[in-house]
Amino acid sequence: MIMVGLALALVIGLTLGLFGGGGSILTVPVFVYVLGFDPKLAIAMSFPVVGATSLVGAIGHWRAGNVRLSSALLFGLVAMAGSFGGARASRLLDGRVQLLVLGIAMAAAAVMMLRSAERDSAEVLVPTEPSPALYLVAISIGALTGVIGIGGGFLIVPALVVFGRVPIREAVGTSLLVIAMNCVSGYAGQRDSHTIPWPFVITFSAVAIAGILAGTRFAQFVPQRTLKKGFAVLLLVIATVVLWQNHSKL
Repeated sequence: MIMVGLALALVIGLTLGLFGGGGSILTVPVFVYVLGFDPKLAIAMSFPVVGATSLVGAIGHWRAGNVRLSSALLFGLVAMAGSFGGARASRLLDGRVQLLVLGIAMAAAAVMMLRSAERDSAEVLVPTEPSPALYLVAISIGALTGVIGIGGGFLIVPALVVFGRVPIREAVGTSLLVIAMNCVSGYAGQRDSHTIPWPFVITFSAVAIAGILAGTRFAQFVPQRTLKKGFAVLLLVIATVVLWQNHSKL
């Protein structure tokens, strides 16, 4: 199963590179349902994996001119506060309750990805002043990251576009930097609660990083619409399994 898990690490990296978000939401289910880790340990392990992978992807997008540092700092610092608080609060939650929340988030990600596939991804907004709602959205996404160990890119990208007035191409690259910032804060919020198997986490991260480098490189050549629809269906299937196995906590 280790090899299957590492193959899925490559998929996680590829989807992060192709979409700027969404792929990292698979990390915890892979750790729990494929590799057999305890849910709380899996969430703690996801922070270094997703954070390191996203940071490498952000560097690639920054070199291409698709990272808006001012927006990343504005959104990211507020989100980091939420992520740290969410990680601290998650200690009070049963691991299966966290998986239940993760299943709901995955279903939401699938719906948003399907809707995104129906829109013109080349649409560019004229930059204006960001909306005050951006701060509320940032801290909410950060808190969700801290509680269930996801990057939140599927929420960060539309939030940057709608509330931050960031053009879509820059939003994708900027989201990866925000995800990395969120993961650092989320890990800091619960790092003393778990013993992380670092050799495995480093190996898993290295494979995911290889995936995000490939995904970033080939994003412009791949039919995004078809991929998003297929990945959204995959998310819905996994969300159904996670929700079914944890529905007794409702």
